[in-house]
This record gives sequence, C-alpha cells and structure tokens, in this order.
Amino acid sequence: MSAELEIYGTLGPSCADAETLRQMFAAGITGMRLNLSHATLEESSEMIGAFHRAADAEGVRPSLLIDMQGPELRIGNVKKGTVVREGEEVLLAPKGLSAKESDAIPVPEEIFECFEKGMILLLDDGKIHLKVTGAADTDAGRILRAGVLTGGPVLSRKSIAVQGMTITGKTLTRQDLINLGKAAESGVTDVMQPFVRGAADLMEVRAAMKENGAGDCRLFAKIENRAGIEAVSEILPLTDMIVIARGDLGNAVPLWELPRVQKEISAKALRAGVPFMVVTQMLASMEKSPVPTRAEASDIFNAVADGAGAVMITGESASGLYPVRASQYLAMTATEGLRWRKKQELSRHAALEA
Repeated sequence: MSAELEIYGTLGPSCADAETLRQMFAAGITGMRLNLSHATLEESSEMIGAFHRAADAEGVRPSLLIDMQGPELRIGNVKKGTVVREGEEVLLAPKGLSAKESDAIPVPEEIFECFEKGMILLLDDGKIHLKVTGAADTDAGRILRAGVLTGGPVLSRKSIAVQGMTITGKTLTRQDLINLGKAAESGVTDVMQPFVRGAADLMEVRAAMKENGAGDCRLFAKIENRAGIEAVSEILPLTDMIVIARGDLGNAVPLWELPRVQKEISAKALRAGVPFMVVTQMLASMEKSPVPTRAEASDIFNAVADGAGAVMITGESASGLYPVRASQYLAMTATEGLRWRKKQELSRHAALEA
C-alpha cells in the first residue's frame, strides 16, 4: 500500500484474534483504531497483544490509533437486548439514578440541563430518534419522557446528541489522561481527539500528550459538530490529520448537506496541505453482507479521488460478520481511487507543460 494512503480498520470482537488481524494486514490494512469509549487501554491489552503479534507475523508496521473519550456525550449501560419501537414511550434518567428506574435509559446530566419539550434526541449516530414530551419527578429523581420516532436496538455506551444543538463535555476525561499515560507502552502511534471545537481543544490535548509520555504520537482531529466545521481553518495548523467523522457530523447537519460539508472540509485541508481522513458507514452493509453496495464502493473511491490521505471502517471490522472481506474491499477500492487521482494529476501536469 502506498504511503500516500492509509487504510484503517477498527479493533473489536470480530477481529480480536491474531490470525484475523494478520489477514486484514495482508489485505492492505495499514492501521487499526481502538475506540476507548468502550474499553480502556488496560482492558484492551489482550486485543492489543494480538494486534502486535499479527503485525510481526505479517512483517508489517501498522499504526495503532486510539480514539479518545473526549467531550462526546454517551448513554450509560443498558440491559442486553433492549429495543425501543416506533410509537412507544421511553423514560430517560440521569446515569446515577437510572438503576432505580429500571426501565429508564441512562443519559448524561447535560441532556437534562438543556431540556426543552419537543427536542429531538439522536442515539447511536442517529440510528434512533426520540422526541422529548415532558419531564416528571419521581422518588428516584427527575426523569424525562420521550416518544420513539425511529426505533431499534439500544446498546450501551452509544452516542447521544440533541438535534440542532452543540452540547459536549470536557475536552479530556480522567480516563483519557490515564490512557495517554499507557499509550507508549501499548505501542500507540496516533491519538484521535473527538468533537474538536477549536484550536484550544487541540492545544490542551497536545500538552496532555507530552505530559503523559505520548508526545511522539500524531494527533488527529475529528470534526463532528457545527463548532468544528466553523473552526476548521484554525484547527488545520494544529493537527497531523483532520478526520471527517460523518456519524455525529450527520447529526449536526441535515444528511442532504453532509456531502457538501465533506467536500468543503476536504478542499480546505488540501489547500492547507494537511492530510484528511473520511470515516463512518463506508461499508456499513458489510456488517452483515459479504459484498458491499455499489454506492459504498463509489463513496470510498470518490473520497480518495478527492484527495483523502486515509479512510477507515468501524463496525464493519469491529463487530461485523466479514472483517477480512471488508478490509479487502476497502483497500482495493481506495487503491483504485488513488490510481485515478494520480492519473488525473499527471494529465493536469501534461496539459500545463503543453
């Protein structure tokens, strides 16, 4: 794989063994992401060990990218098998109180602080839509009531956002600092900061990286909300890679505007000479299907043709049924996009010299 193009998978149960990871590296994967919103570096030590053994077996030196907890809001732990259905009413309770309200979905305090009747809550990158209908006081504390607009399975620790609002927490959590302190010994090469809102976030993270022994790692900035979109110009000089994270970004802007936002960020990154990554749902159908859709193949190709220096799959490799096949399709399609991009560049040079 060309150094001009980085191809990332995401670590998870579906690729936790060394042999599967070795096959992914053989398919063209150049790095793996570890989402620290679901487990700490220490808790992931067995999977990280498999990552390093696979790299040694295949004779490669892949990147290990940790995705920090950062300021993203997430629900708490829910019962396995929890499903909400369109038309139902659900209860939402602060994480500390939800255990007393056994049927309630645990949500961050910030959701209560911005409570407005009629506000729309988006769970799990917008897969589930809830409309808040009111609040009620119980013996356990205050809860919210919400109607289900779009239902589906509710999984622990998934994202939650308020449509039309930018609500986030602290730049770095206590666990983020602990993870940074263990990054070097774990072989981490890159740190990805979610929900970057401006230059101040990156300066704080960079300082924390140096203080905790991770100063040699690259710093990636995820653009996931309107604040990040508006601050791209001040973010670019401070990051080693800008990440167009279309999951939460697709909650922050209407979906029909998302392709334009991706194009605009891509263009700004190219002008600034800063590499950019495109991520989220690149091969989403391959979580269950052995073959991607034509639209997914076009998406990967066009992202690289537009200049992307990196692409990434997430759930496709972390929890999908076909992590190796998804890696193959990602790498082959991205490489084809790079060939086309180079061909176009050669044509432009030839036209200028003529």
